[in-house]
Amino acid sequence: MQQVESQTTGGPPQHAPGGMLREYETIFLVRPDLAEDLVDKIVERMRGIVQRDGGKVIKVENWGKKKTAYEVKKHLRAIFIRFDYLGGPGAVAEFERNLRMTDDVLKYQSVKLAEAVDPATRAVEPDVKLPGDPEMPERMGREPEGFGAAEFGGRRDELGDEGELPPEAE
Repeated sequence: MQQVESQTTGGPPQHAPGGMLREYETIFLVRPDLAEDLVDKIVERMRGIVQRDGGKVIKVENWGKKKTAYEVKKHLRAIFIRFDYLGGPGAVAEFERNLRMTDDVLKYQSVKLAEAVDPATRAVEPDVKLPGDPEMPERMGREPEGFGAAEFGGRRDELGDEGELPPEAE
């Protein structure tokens, strides 16, 4: 039986020229009160993790601050970031491990888009920053109204004592 020596140089794993990688998409939500430079720092950290593991970042989209469908860790809004990247089979596990360790990341979801992609043929696209939704207060205050005024559309005043409409109203 032969022993196979494994070489650990500490650098990024070298893929054979023409080696195929998988294409992944990860969308993660960041706390809405985070400053823009801190969001950029998280994005650059995740970009470095993909490149360190021998992958290639295709596109990063910052969708801005949006309302979530439901409350996520006590937040009704979040900053949405979409990462499109190439990596080996363990790339998603390392990417998500680092997202889990970052306290400012509320939620994440990764999807495999393609099985075998040649990194040389896949062009890097420019990063996109979208404005997000306009700022809205969490909940609007209500003004007290008279009871029944809106439900009956003011017709209560037209009714007589017996609750019947006068002949000219019919």
